[in-house]
Amino acid sequence: AALTVRFLTRRFIGEYGDMEFIYSHNLTVDGREILFHIWDVPSSQEHAEDGSSEEKRIQWADSFVLVYSICDRASFNILPLKIQFIKAAKEGQSQEKVPIVIVGNKRDLHHQRVVSSEEGRLLALSLDCGFYEVSAAE
Repeated sequence: AALTVRFLTRRFIGEYGDMEFIYSHNLTVDGREILFHIWDVPSSQEHAEDGSSEEKRIQWADSFVLVYSICDRASFNILPLKIQFIKAAKEGQSQEKVPIVIVGNKRDLHHQRVVSSEEGRLLALSLDCGFYEVSAAE
């Protein structure tokens, strides 16, 4: 949620509840107006749901940004399974590659890092995804 709000408003808010939100945002990219719809789901909520809710989100979306904390190994370790689930659901229907980006957040907390940048890059490479490391706070 912090990364989504930072993208939408350029402000950082550190604490969020476990709420699911759909945001809409207009952005000009290469001279074209693009309307983004962002379905932001906290990972704690995803763990408590059945697969049909996750399947609904996957069918709704055109692309995916999966965010993990560089300070939380469990948030990183769940990514391969999530990406396989997304690809099976989206690419099984068509031959088009589904755009997926893996984002390691909290780069500013390097002293608490438990997942290296190299691990993130290698995971993204092995799963044919994009990769970035960012700090929503900075």
